[in-house]
Amino acid sequence: MLIKSLSKDNLEQMRQRFNRLYGPLLARQCSERLVTMIGRYGVGYNGHTADTFLWNEKTAVLITYADTIRREEEYPLVTLHRFAEKHFDGIFSAIHILPFFPWSSDDGFSIIDYRQVKNDYGRWSHIGELSRRFDLMFDMVLNHVSRKSKWFKNYIEGVAPYRDYFIEIDPETDLSAVVRPRSLPLLTTVRINGIERHLWTTFSDDQIDLNFANPDVLFEFLDILFFYIANGAKIIRLDAIAYLWKQPGTSCIHLEQTHEIVKLMRDLLDMIAPGVILLTETNVPHQENISYFGDGDEARMVYQFSLPPLLLHALHNETTKFLTPWAESVSETPAGCTWFNFTASHDGIGVRPLAGLIPDDELAALAAKVKKLGGQVSTKRNADGTDSPYELNITYFDALGGDEYQVARFLCSQTVMLGLKGIPGVYFHSLTATPNDKEGFEATGRARSLNRKKWNADELETLLNGQNTTAQVFNEYRRRLQIRRKHPAFHPDSAQRVLDLGPELFAFIRTAPEGETIACISSFSKERKELHLDQRVPEFNRAAPCTDLLSGTRYSGTGKVLTLDPFQTVWLTS
Repeated sequence: MLIKSLSKDNLEQMRQRFNRLYGPLLARQCSERLVTMIGRYGVGYNGHTADTFLWNEKTAVLITYADTIRREEEYPLVTLHRFAEKHFDGIFSAIHILPFFPWSSDDGFSIIDYRQVKNDYGRWSHIGELSRRFDLMFDMVLNHVSRKSKWFKNYIEGVAPYRDYFIEIDPETDLSAVVRPRSLPLLTTVRINGIERHLWTTFSDDQIDLNFANPDVLFEFLDILFFYIANGAKIIRLDAIAYLWKQPGTSCIHLEQTHEIVKLMRDLLDMIAPGVILLTETNVPHQENISYFGDGDEARMVYQFSLPPLLLHALHNETTKFLTPWAESVSETPAGCTWFNFTASHDGIGVRPLAGLIPDDELAALAAKVKKLGGQVSTKRNADGTDSPYELNITYFDALGGDEYQVARFLCSQTVMLGLKGIPGVYFHSLTATPNDKEGFEATGRARSLNRKKWNADELETLLNGQNTTAQVFNEYRRRLQIRRKHPAFHPDSAQRVLDLGPELFAFIRTAPEGETIACISSFSKERKELHLDQRVPEFNRAAPCTDLLSGTRYSGTGKVLTLDPFQTVWLTS
């Protein structure tokens, strides 16, 4: 039988995790229940973990909504597939399709049904076709569910097991310690048979938090995990995972039980699908963020959340005085783990990860700059009742505007991200240098809509064939991705060493185990800069020639002097 392939050690480790979550009696029941799931949807035990391929220098992820590009009378998933095959073959290895399930709000993150594809987008068959060409990332939105879901409707009607899926709480309970990501009420009132109930809603009154203290809720999502893997998911993104477990009297963020659930999912994946990567989404200060690596037994990938706002600050202020020390301080990831590097996503540019990295007055100045460039600033509610900046709502391209250096400044930001240790994630609107979608913002009234434009496919193709900023950035971005994927020094596991070359330069060395070395050096200044390589970059302190992979410029002999144009990046290799 299939379950005989599971070792006693596997099962005992899982039992111990259940025990820490639910106590010894339920732990035994949960372990037995888990065994019966093995093989569900055709996803069974896989005993080979040692040599499982996870990533290499060719690994790069496109981040997009299912309907970011649309064409009349065509399912958006078909349009996406067609566009991706034409433009991203040999560029991206994977596509993160943001929630493509039926939803009621938050552009997909208030899910009505986790096991269906939204009718407007297409069918599961379209997901399957896309998965044959690209690895796919699925969102597991497990903190909350839409109030329009059958789960919530069954809760209202008192149907088992859903009547225990949500968190009812006395509104007189002291919840002042709870960390809030929004400036909205924490509790939402509903009426059941004329009686008021108060439910936990971390994000909005349409996103009802789920009760993971109930094992039935956890097993619902373990079933969904099997289902997603069976339908082509190679990366599972755990959305808003930090807030998963609630315990009044605590901060209700990063609780031990939350980490235990992530570890349990990792254990399960290592058994049934060791090639599937678990990614945690925790838009929080750096030290809190990296806690989701655990001891190498938790998430395989963690978002590098401090990078986007630090890059933005450094490029606007033309100084790396905060960026370089941060990069030097970033610890090595545990074996088998890596960073998910990005500058933009479907959300805004989170600024909570800047806590302790830049002074408050510089954060305030950055927020003011974003507003001047047509963006918005979203806030969160603090324990003392005040509000503070939570994220900057603006496209990353417009966030780096304001003068004639916008394209150069933007490409610099993206090329720095591509070179850093980890796996790059590229938002669709970064590829197309999309400006703020003012019409979308006016239509929805939601600040995040500024960064969620819907392209007409034919209009976009026309732009890409023309002489304009969209075509310029799109073609150059793809070219740099193509260069990157040819060099083992950019493997996520290759070594990285940060250099301090002064406040107007940002530099680091990537070295592959087999010896290839690439120096990634960027100017963060409007002025032309000269750098004496022999004096400042030890790896090139010899007469042997070196070449910039991006421009093709060759440097030879001793006394090499590198001249950098405003916001230029070079990738030097010998």
